[in-house]
Amino acid sequence: MPPFVFPAPATPTLPVLGDAAAFPVRRILCVGRNYAAHRREMGGDDREPPFFFSKPADAVVSGMKVPFPSRTEELHHEVELVIALGAGGEAVSADQALSLVFGYATGVDLTRRDLQTAAKAKGQPWDAAKGFDASAPISPIRRWSGPPPTGAIRLWVNDALKQEGEMADMIWGVAEIIAEASSLWRLAAGDLIFTGTPEGVGPLGIGDRVRGEIERVGDVAFTIGERR
Repeated sequence: MPPFVFPAPATPTLPVLGDAAAFPVRRILCVGRNYAAHRREMGGDDREPPFFFSKPADAVVSGMKVPFPSRTEELHHEVELVIALGAGGEAVSADQALSLVFGYATGVDLTRRDLQTAAKAKGQPWDAAKGFDASAPISPIRRWSGPPPTGAIRLWVNDALKQEGEMADMIWGVAEIIAEASSLWRLAAGDLIFTGTPEGVGPLGIGDRVRGEIERVGDVAFTIGERR
């Protein structure tokens, strides 16, 4: 292999609960509008299937402070179950899909809502609205085997409950999401998949304290810092 023209960037990583080794992040896929109530909240139709978008791997952040991003006045929170893959494949069946799972985490899909709204109105991509720096705060990953997590998913802002739902309310379940993603991309170890958010998404401001929680999976907590 020839030498690099400059040092290769470090691989983004996430901590793993109870493990000194870190989880290397390859890429981040996200499912849009996977809870019926949120779909209606955002002006969609229950009959429309969920869809995918992506964030860059270096959008992950596991620190306690997240900067308020540039070029937006409407930063919104969306708490989600995150699937962490420990193996990959292509055209994986729903029956095989859970064998790819390394574990799960609690994540927050931060969104520049004003940029997203403007892009949607013009039929343009959402990359700037979803894939900006530090747009994916994620808890440590909890190793998991067997059926996916069930139970409540919640998010608080300054101790006020803003989002609450049940993972049983997802339109597509975990196995279906993995199978569908594998029909569009060759999945691999290190991939993360955000699985959609319940209703109640809303704005965040500088100084706001955010905490997301999924039963038996974990918590993610951070403060919105100064505008970068």
